[in-house]
Amino acid sequence: MKTDSEPTYQKNSLSLFGTVAMGTGVMIGAGIFALTGQIAEFAGPYFPLAFLVAAIVSGFSAYTYIKMSNAYPSAGGIAMILQKAYGRSTMTGACALLMAFSMIINESLVARTFGTYGIQLFNVGDERFWIPVLALGLILSAFLINIAGNSTIGTISKITAIVKIGGIFGFAIAALWISGITFQTELGGLDNSDSLVGFFAGVALAVLAFKGFTTITNSGDEVKNPKLNVGRAIMISLAICLVVYMVVALAVGSALPIEKIIAAKDFSLAEASRPVFGEYGLFFTVLIAIVATSSGLLASMFAVSRMLTMLTNMQLIPHRHFGMSGDIQRHMLVYTVVLAGLLAVLFDLSRIASLGAIFYLVMDMAIHWGVLRRLRGEIDAHAGILCIAIFLDALVLAAFLWIKGTNDPTILIIAFGSMSAIFLFESIYLSRINPGSDPHDHHMH
Repeated sequence: MKTDSEPTYQKNSLSLFGTVAMGTGVMIGAGIFALTGQIAEFAGPYFPLAFLVAAIVSGFSAYTYIKMSNAYPSAGGIAMILQKAYGRSTMTGACALLMAFSMIINESLVARTFGTYGIQLFNVGDERFWIPVLALGLILSAFLINIAGNSTIGTISKITAIVKIGGIFGFAIAALWISGITFQTELGGLDNSDSLVGFFAGVALAVLAFKGFTTITNSGDEVKNPKLNVGRAIMISLAICLVVYMVVALAVGSALPIEKIIAAKDFSLAEASRPVFGEYGLFFTVLIAIVATSSGLLASMFAVSRMLTMLTNMQLIPHRHFGMSGDIQRHMLVYTVVLAGLLAVLFDLSRIASLGAIFYLVMDMAIHWGVLRRLRGEIDAHAGILCIAIFLDALVLAAFLWIKGTNDPTILIIAFGSMSAIFLFESIYLSRINPGSDPHDHHMH
């Protein structure tokens, strides 16, 4: 079976450019297409600023990951950081699963965004039926390409990264040029406390548009000269994304008044292109969205299956192959596809985004806390920066939970119910397996 798993991992195979392309490729996927309108719904006319603050939050967050990757450049990424901070414990397994699930949730977000934009080109009537159908179609196609092998994915993500970033940037600059940078959303003062809470809730969602930088950490020593390049790649990717997002947010704000952005929240970029470019603009924007979402899903699926494979090898999650052929990574791909598909069918975009934001922020805080308590000295990390990272995460998460608690309490019940289930599952699983034995000896084929 060796041939199957060989191409999935090569030491020093990623250049700095390749790493940045991969990072931005994952980050500038659905984020900007799905989230712009939703962030506007929370942050109101200040939604472009929400992206800026989210970049700052992500920058503080990245500090921990960069410090850890410099000290231990392994492909273990997040699971490795958690294991070093918390040992082989329920905390490690559960938080690693939260990360994996937040990536899978992100895949369903991407797939649903693909459906929401794709449908703008056709007059099909019942969108509630067609959006999940298109989403599922994309997830299955990405699965088939992933099975085809690694070199394909690398090549596709490099080409699409350039196409989509160029396309999104081109759209935004042209929209700003034509509309004369008249920011239509009247900037009223943030006088009432509600709008400040709303702003930070918007930031929590905007963080999702940047969290792709963690994929770079997960690549670890596949990156050439990782001690230097992992940190560089993360910072360059965050900077590129920030510029793209700010320009896009300003373009959307120039093309549409805030009510229209919120009304078209799931496809605000397509809506913003109409008054500026007419139907051609719509067509162009939807095509870019389709390229961005499909390539983002490809890269993400590969990353998640690899992360789950690692958790299996670290004996943090059980593994059953249900009679499937192939290696563990292929089985994990199947599980990922089933989960992402279910989410894409069952939930709408704003609920998927909410789940992703909550899972990600909780996991992120656990990482900073673990590093602050156990690893700070080892990796020479500054306690103050770690504390700021935890504080910023907690601030935006609290604001987000507050707003969601008033608007959509059901999603909070789903989020906390599933998190409790994950922690419970991990503690039962870890207490069951005897640390001395290899729990998947009998699966090796």
